[in-house]
Amino acid sequence: MIRLLKWAVGVVLVLTLAPLAAFRLSTLLREHQTAMAAAPASGHYVPAGDVRIFVQEEGPAGGLPVVLIHGFGAWSETWKRTMSVLAAHGFRAIALDVPPFGFSEKVTDGSFSRQEQARRILRVLDSLQVGQVVLAGHSIGGRPTIEAALLAPDRIKALILVDVALGFGSDGQLEQNHPGLAARTLFAIHPLRNALLSATATNPLLTKRLLSTFVADPNVLTPAVVAVYQQPFQVRDSTNYLGDWLKVVSLDADTSVSSDLSNYSRLTMPTLLIWGDRDTVTPLWQAQKLKSAIPGSALSILSGLGHIPQIEDPARFNDALVPFLERIHR
Repeated sequence: MIRLLKWAVGVVLVLTLAPLAAFRLSTLLREHQTAMAAAPASGHYVPAGDVRIFVQEEGPAGGLPVVLIHGFGAWSETWKRTMSVLAAHGFRAIALDVPPFGFSEKVTDGSFSRQEQARRILRVLDSLQVGQVVLAGHSIGGRPTIEAALLAPDRIKALILVDVALGFGSDGQLEQNHPGLAARTLFAIHPLRNALLSATATNPLLTKRLLSTFVADPNVLTPAVVAVYQQPFQVRDSTNYLGDWLKVVSLDADTSVSSDLSNYSRLTMPTLLIWGDRDTVTPLWQAQKLKSAIPGSALSILSGLGHIPQIEDPARFNDALVPFLERIHR
């Protein structure tokens, strides 16, 4: 009986691990280019202290800079339709690839805290030699966006928060990580962690399915949209560095000023919240909580849209964004 049980366990392990190994091998074969070799010619690199950040720009050099920070699994290209509209209205649109995403250099020491990411954003502003900027953050990109605004409020002319994912708990407060044994074990075993990510987050076969959990209408996820999200999948070691980033986001203690909701009263610059009312990732009540926490902030609710309104309906998103920018620029 014991021998039979051992055989059965062995079979289960083989049936479980073999597909993971296959996905991991496929990922290693795909992720073969350096970030710089794979980066599109539409952008350029600027120093940000410990790494060089890939940046895309559009619009007049003398226009008010609007700096766009993407969310999970995205990169600067996902802002492209917004950038074109901003440029047409005379603004200087600047979209960054925040590590480990997109085509920025990979961070090899696991330094992905809100403070470190915020400092990278601010160093990009220094490298571009811009003064005051409008800083816009989407989803989990809202964390370093708000952190940067709190660290250097004099640099931020206005703040735009789009369906930001800040870690609200059911009690309406920002929560700290409380990782269980299973999560700690998973992140400690890098080969298993990377195999699971290869089978899911960086698996091109699942890109559309994963994105569909973030939008209200999956029909907006055209092949062209999906291809944009997949474009950085060729960058060497992307899956491994994604695992490093997820470990920080999921397990590490957060000592940032933006992890304390009481500090949001210090965000006195003009602030606009843009939110899809069908967002199931960061529901609308979180926008209302933020509006109460940030003095004088305005909330623009986009009906029928989910967590990525700038992709789901760029025209309506830009209609909410541009008038705010024109008001604060008068």
